[in-house]
Amino acid sequence: MSQHVARPLALRGLPLRLGSFWARLSPTLRGMAWMALSGLSFCLLNGLMSGMTREMEPFQAQFLRYVFGFAVMLPLLWRQGLTAFAPNGLSGQLWRGVVHTAGLLLWFLALPHIPLADVTALGFTGPIFIMFGAVVFLKEKVVLSRWVAAAVGLVGVAIVLGPKLSGGGGWTLMMLASSPLFAASFLITKALTRRDRPEVIVMWQAITISLFTLPFALPLWIWPTPAQLGWFVVAGLLGSFGHWCLTEAFRLADVSATQPVKFLDLAWAALLGFLLFGDVPGWTTYAGAAVIFASATWMARREAAGRG
Repeated sequence: MSQHVARPLALRGLPLRLGSFWARLSPTLRGMAWMALSGLSFCLLNGLMSGMTREMEPFQAQFLRYVFGFAVMLPLLWRQGLTAFAPNGLSGQLWRGVVHTAGLLLWFLALPHIPLADVTALGFTGPIFIMFGAVVFLKEKVVLSRWVAAAVGLVGVAIVLGPKLSGGGGWTLMMLASSPLFAASFLITKALTRRDRPEVIVMWQAITISLFTLPFALPLWIWPTPAQLGWFVVAGLLGSFGHWCLTEAFRLADVSATQPVKFLDLAWAALLGFLLFGDVPGWTTYAGAAVIFASATWMARREAAGRG
């Protein structure tokens, strides 16, 4: 009897201990944790949207993904009221929507033609664009350890991706072309976090991208089935949660500090491919993942110690 009673008592203080541990972490480490969770959400979303773009026109899939991203936030809007989601300046939200929509148009167009693992690996070019933009536009001081971590992480990506990118052709280049646009969008997001809450930024992202994508979705519109609508509800939840985590990461830490953690997305993608499709990664995936993990771990230790 005592054993059955002791276990709940021991677990009762667990949330408090976890909360205390979380509070002791530096803002940079908390930002890195939110970035890792964001990557997991987006990997799940990428797998789902890869399937959807094979069933309908990519631009329609893009539109529905963001419409439902807005829809799942309506209860929050209902509870807090319209004034709680009024941005401090609409122009920044509109520019962010325009730039992100441009990247998405390229990304969704190429998505059905590229394997999911390659999509994830190609996205790893983004951190370099982001770190460069953070130096040029946000005047962040990027310490040497962050550049080293990003460079080592890219080496890991090259180990994984190298054998798989023979014959990607124009679709691969189109996917790559979306990376600097997404980088610009994320830099705008970082600037917006200085004046707006994460949920406000995510809400307006869903609104603006839905509006800007609609003209591209309408010409080839086909009404989705009930099952497809259900999957888009899931996509909306994953996308909104992922972008909230991303925005929270940018609020807590320098943009450049969060980017090496993005390389952990490869681990999420490999696990997702195995669980959903039975894909068994080759030795290059394991080797690259080991390099990427070492890069992110070293970066986290440097940040925890407060060294540059």
